[in-house]
Amino acid sequence: MTNTPTPVLGIDFGGTSVKLAVVEGETLLTEVYRIPTQEFDNPGQLIDRIAAEVGEIRSRHPAVGAIGIGVPGAVNFFTGMTYNLTNVKGWSEVPLRDIMTAKTGLPVVIENDANCMAYAEWKYGAAKGYRHAVCVTLGTGVGGGLILNGDLFRGANCAAGEIGQMSIDLNGVPGPYGNTGALERYIGNRQISEVAAAIYGKEGIPLPADSSPEALAALAGEGDAVALAVWDGVARCLGFCLMSVVYLLNPEVIVVGGGVSEAGDILFNPLRETLQNSLTAECFDHLHIVPARYGNTAGILGSSAMAAELC
Repeated sequence: MTNTPTPVLGIDFGGTSVKLAVVEGETLLTEVYRIPTQEFDNPGQLIDRIAAEVGEIRSRHPAVGAIGIGVPGAVNFFTGMTYNLTNVKGWSEVPLRDIMTAKTGLPVVIENDANCMAYAEWKYGAAKGYRHAVCVTLGTGVGGGLILNGDLFRGANCAAGEIGQMSIDLNGVPGPYGNTGALERYIGNRQISEVAAAIYGKEGIPLPADSSPEALAALAGEGDAVALAVWDGVARCLGFCLMSVVYLLNPEVIVVGGGVSEAGDILFNPLRETLQNSLTAECFDHLHIVPARYGNTAGILGSSAMAAELC
């Protein structure tokens, strides 16, 4: 390994698009290139297209020394195998790392996208300088990543950090794996809109034409009582789940990212209050609860940071 930074290629594999960029440290050296994920019928076709794009990028940036890929679902970091990617059909036990290495001739690292977000925030962002951090992504679902003792914690089978699958209600909504009351069944994008529709209906108030989390955050900022109640509920659900995480791990910082987190103080103020009212002083008094620094580039930055360690 050299002391001179080597440009690497970070890839963020999403259900809508695959995003690629050449990165050095936390700096993107290129624009973000996009490949529409759903245009391909099977993994082989999409992998071929990604490999072709990598080749085109390397023709302009020949110094690229490694590739990091963040994927939305279960992945074994050590074997490079991907499993059942979220919102992407046909991906069952695909040895993505080995295939990409064979097609590009470069060393490749594969990691879960929430872990990539956590790694980016720890290396460069809101968790930089901390040895114990919990990172949460809020969007269509809820993902998580853990930094423990100054390192990314993956667990026995690379499945640690699935905060969205933790239960907040023993008798609650059935989860996808028999995990009743799973957090993401209450505060995902769709669930937030559904809760808003129910509360507006109960109050006899017409549902706004746009009831997305972004629109509800704007309404809450204007003082809309129903929108404020929705966000208070989101904060309480998230807070009670994180309460358990904090009691288990005693982190120094909680970093909250993803689209839902862009609600700002509408989310963070009641979240902090919920945690303060449910944690001991030993757990809360030195706990920082902060928004993520990186948005859409978190996956690229995290995966590229891991790839840089291969150079």
